[in-house]
Amino acid sequence: MASDAPAWLRAERAEIDNHESNGSWTVIDRSRLPTGRNLVRLIWVYKTKRDGTKKARLCVQGCAQVAGVDFDQTFCAAMRGTSLRALASLAASMGMRMRRWDFVAAYLQGELEPGETVYCHPPPGYATIGSDGRPRICCIKKP
Repeated sequence: MASDAPAWLRAERAEIDNHESNGSWTVIDRSRLPTGRNLVRLIWVYKTKRDGTKKARLCVQGCAQVAGVDFDQTFCAAMRGTSLRALASLAASMGMRMRRWDFVAAYLQGELEPGETVYCHPPPGYATIGSDGRPRICCIKKP
């Protein structure tokens, strides 16, 4: 809905700010793209949370990546439900209390393996031409 546009723009800005403060990418001249490397696109993924807040996530368009060139493995650190139940049971039996944390932009804390480099177009709405008139791309440093 058009009335939600300011909220979505704030969510996008927060996501870009997270990436910039975390040093997720370096903007480079497109001429520095190595021969044979794929230049992938970034897309916005939007979600309205249960409390009504808007979230915008910047994601690499995975279908454009080539296995063995752009990546060689996929991994997502997540706990299985059975593991959580086992930990809760153990904590209860030992009289311990459990806490939970919600880490803002926790997915940005990862590191690429040495030698792994992903090149992508700048995020939608981000400057694609430098002040010198040359096209720019992003060299991803953190996932």
